[in-house]
Amino acid sequence: MIENLNTKNKDFFEQVFQVVKLIPTGRATSYGAIANYLGSKRGARLVGWAMNASHQYAGIPAHRVVNRNGLLSGKMHFPTPNAMQEALESEGIEIQDDQIQHFSKIFWDPSKELILP
Repeated sequence: MIENLNTKNKDFFEQVFQVVKLIPTGRATSYGAIANYLGSKRGARLVGWAMNASHQYAGIPAHRVVNRNGLLSGKMHFPTPNAMQEALESEGIEIQDDQIQHFSKIFWDPSKELILP
């Protein structure tokens, strides 16, 4: 379980993990889009913390969550410097200079794709 977090944050992290598991292969979303979907417009940083914590759990495709400009801003939290990029490229997503190319075309917006919780 997630250590050193209050119950509210643990619950939020679990909600983030549930949303991230729904991102389709070959698509990506942003920290802010997830936060907005979960009703926490200013919670992008907390979503980032959840993604950092997600590496201790299997089956959470954290590589599909990037910043609002498609930058691989969380890549330093992966096992190797290129792991995030390699995972995205294996799904057919083009990366150049640590940024997803044509981000608007592959952007997955949970607020449009999912029914609100």
